[in-house]
Amino acid sequence: MREDFLHYLWKYKKFAFAKAKTTSNTSITIIKLGDHNHLAGPDFFNARLAIGDQEWAGNVEIHIKSSDWYAHGHETDAAYNNVILHVVWEHDVDVYRSDNTPIPTLQLKDYVTQDALNNYATLFENQSKKWINCEATLSEVPDPIWNHWHERLYLERLERKTTAIKEILSQSNNDWEGVLFVMLMRSFGTKVNGPSFQSLATHIDFTIIRKCAQEPFRLEALLLGAGGLLSEDSVDSYVLQLQGEYEFVHHKFQLNTEGILPIQFFKLRPDNFPTIRLSQLAMLYYKVPGLFQKLMEVEHLNNFYTILQVEASTYWDTHYSFTTTQKKRVKKLSKAFIDLLLINTIIPIKFAYSQYIGKECTDMILDFMTAIKSEQNNIIKKYNEIRPKTKNALQSQALIQLKSAYCSENKCLQCAVGNWLMGK
Repeated sequence: MREDFLHYLWKYKKFAFAKAKTTSNTSITIIKLGDHNHLAGPDFFNARLAIGDQEWAGNVEIHIKSSDWYAHGHETDAAYNNVILHVVWEHDVDVYRSDNTPIPTLQLKDYVTQDALNNYATLFENQSKKWINCEATLSEVPDPIWNHWHERLYLERLERKTTAIKEILSQSNNDWEGVLFVMLMRSFGTKVNGPSFQSLATHIDFTIIRKCAQEPFRLEALLLGAGGLLSEDSVDSYVLQLQGEYEFVHHKFQLNTEGILPIQFFKLRPDNFPTIRLSQLAMLYYKVPGLFQKLMEVEHLNNFYTILQVEASTYWDTHYSFTTTQKKRVKKLSKAFIDLLLINTIIPIKFAYSQYIGKECTDMILDFMTAIKSEQNNIIKKYNEIRPKTKNALQSQALIQLKSAYCSENKCLQCAVGNWLMGK
């Protein structure tokens, strides 16, 4: 038995509440269940109950056993003095507030159906052998419930990203252009070099990027040099030119590069080599002056692709690194990579910035995400083996949120899928 199951039973009235009585045989009428509290303090705030002929307003505390009241020290905590009902699975001892007044107790096990217990057991049994608790029954959930839950999950994930964006904003003195640069750098670094690229971005004030962006060679030299990618013993003429330019900007702007995380090539496909990605980013800032404002003004998805159609400088047409020459191929941003930039950086910033200026854009964001193809990763692959219908980025982002925030945390009873399976 888990305490969150009891929260679920109370919150959704999944018990014979019309027949409910206290352990002293006094009738209980629920006028208002209360607001579910996920922080410290009683479990449900501002409940209203009639116990016998007396109406009460206050809080509800829930435990597996009545004695948990004392195990948790609530009898000496003033925060629990306004508890008007103690809801437990098993009543094993009477409980009192800090002023020694008794608290009425409801023993839930007397009012819960066997079906509810069976559904609960099915959902949580053999957890160690399952990827997610509902993998055997997820396909039974009706499409309307599943699809609506996707939208709610995506918005929940978007709000989480918005919180992270606001934290970066506060660290950059409310410079939204600087926020975009930091987050683009992380995305251009992909999973392997994302933290290193972000570290590089936070070590270079964005005012320097603005000044250098007018000369793409200078900006490329700045990013490659500060990232430690310009080998001192190279004889490549382009490297030597970059070194000279980097020495100039390093001295001019008094750069402090201590603490920048090392950048690596290991386990990367050539198109994701840090040399290629940093050059592409330098060219993006050169070719699109006022990049932040242009992206924030976009109202049609295709315009994003137009803005982001850039390629690395011409040296990289025949190189992936400074050590070898390759057959000529222009290193432009692929549509798949642009999609990842939109999903992970640009659309979340657009959402956060719209909130910041008081502009409603939720419907536009949802339209963007449903028009972008689904991501492909191990989480999406596993869900599609269970229920193969993931077609767009809104759904794939929703599934990532579902796995990380609910399935992996066993929060099935806070999930729309778990709720439906419990109530079927």
